[in-house]
Amino acid sequence: MLIGSGLAGGLLAAYLGRHGYDVDLYERRADPREGNIVGGRSINLALSTRGIYALEQLGIADEVLRHAIPMRGRMIHDKSGNLHFSPYDRDPNKFINSIGRAALNTTVIEAAQRYPNVRVHFNHRCIDVDLDSATANLVLSGVEAAVSAANSDHQIIRAGGDAVIGVDGAFSVVRQSMQKKIKGFEYDESYLAHGYKELTIPPGSDGSWQMEKEALHIWPRKSFMMIALPNPDGSFTCTLFWEFEGPRSFATTKTDDEIRRFFEEEFPDAVPLMPSLLDDFKTNPTGSLVTIRCAPWFHKEKVALVGDAAHAVVPFYGQGMNAAFEDCVVLDECLAEFPQDRQRAFAEYFVRRKENADALANLALQNFIEMRDKTASRVFRAKKKLDHLLEGLLPGIYLPLYAMVTFTRMPYAGAARRAQLQDRIVYGSLLLAIVLIILLLVAFAGKGHYLFR
Repeated sequence: MLIGSGLAGGLLAAYLGRHGYDVDLYERRADPREGNIVGGRSINLALSTRGIYALEQLGIADEVLRHAIPMRGRMIHDKSGNLHFSPYDRDPNKFINSIGRAALNTTVIEAAQRYPNVRVHFNHRCIDVDLDSATANLVLSGVEAAVSAANSDHQIIRAGGDAVIGVDGAFSVVRQSMQKKIKGFEYDESYLAHGYKELTIPPGSDGSWQMEKEALHIWPRKSFMMIALPNPDGSFTCTLFWEFEGPRSFATTKTDDEIRRFFEEEFPDAVPLMPSLLDDFKTNPTGSLVTIRCAPWFHKEKVALVGDAAHAVVPFYGQGMNAAFEDCVVLDECLAEFPQDRQRAFAEYFVRRKENADALANLALQNFIEMRDKTASRVFRAKKKLDHLLEGLLPGIYLPLYAMVTFTRMPYAGAARRAQLQDRIVYGSLLLAIVLIILLLVAFAGKGHYLFR
């Protein structure tokens, strides 16, 4: 039994269905194929190598990528409106993909439902899980709840199985049940001082994109930033990441004049492209940015956690969905390795993924600083060019951190360690070379002084 039919839930159901497991997938929201998309939640995502690999194993990657827009690098917008393009990789064939959440969710759910042993139940909200019996308590929500209200108000539905897998997001009810009932369960959540608000740049009058289509656009402003990703309909989904509190923040920017003044000062080139700016800013919710770490991710052979339920990360490396998809791949591998010992499979999955999830959480937090602050710097852009130069000079030996995380399936923790070692070697060597050059210049200067004395 799976709780949560978001992106990872649908994908995991397909993986389990392929192996012949009987799967009941319960989702609190209505069927996304009926246009039930939550307002203010990003409609596009960055799909890269790890996520594509997970889709390929089910034969649905090509179907998904048909709806994707390649983003070949970052387009940096400075306050004067000048543009600076920074490619993600020296190889133009390596790029990330902007993909609509609704289209991807539909694809993975339909992939799961191709297996007759997979059943999907929408409008079923999980309120608690009995860990030892692998039983979930659910209530009907949405339209189904209204229809059944005449018979029984909030009637609890008990659903059981051999195991319950929580794929129900950062605020997972399955994980909350584990927190309450497992002695010594480790849990930590930390929030950024920044929130986010979704805004829109619509298509041009002819339906075209009003900015460079194949780029992730960033307006870095030191302590905050705005980004924009392209959508297939010609629009861009923009996200403002800004402090909740402070003299200049979401808390102090309320009136039309205050909103307009802030955007005209900070994002002057974007404002003419955003006719619904005031309505979007006042209407769309301000979301929070949370990092969640917990342990263990399983209870006996009865319960396991996957994706954000186990390791929510902030979105600044574009790896949250890709990491959740990779969870599905690894859990599938572990279940195949230990078909008669599900507890060992769950334990092995936890061991293989925990260190990497923690490493990704750290990388995502570090990348927020890079995106909002360093991308505007000439020194930073020069370092990126040096990275690409070294990658070309030392193929297979030197790999930039971003390339390892985004364009390989190297474990996140291993990529972080390798990048640190590379930086020590490269920049240590540069420093040594500079010192030697200075010493040689000093020596030649002294020799010249002696000759002409």
